Amino acid sequence: MNMWNKLYNEALKVQNGRTVSPFINAGGVAAALLTKAGNIYVGVCIDTASTLGMCAERNAIANMITNGESKIDKVVAVMPDGKIGAPCGACREYMMQLDKDSGEIEILLNLETEETVKLKELLPNWWGTYRFE
Repeated sequence: MNMWNKLYNEALKVQNGRTVSPFINAGGVAAALLTKAGNIYVGVCIDTASTLGMCAERNAIANMITNGESKIDKVVAVMPDGKIGAPCGACREYMMQLDKDSGEIEILLNLETEETVKLKELLPNWWGTYRFE
């Protein structure tokens, strides 16, 4: 099994869309990321009535940071219908701020064709590059 399929399957394991309370739904979207150190971290979206929720990608990143890592190699986001989706703008920005090399993060766009894009292609001319120099 290739790494994209492994990441996809890891995300599916935690997806499980559910109602947590009358105010919170979770797991509609799931994400998995592979770090430069070779570890996989997962997360699910947490949608709240007060918009204080968290995207699945940022949840996976929080899990990664909690475990002492900060360098991402690959990211997969799985939508409620099981298809792949690109990270939202907030998640793109969050990833870009992690490391000077974050622009090289590979993001899966299509599982069947294994089409990917680098984060820097989704955020050309990123505003914060100079701060890493």
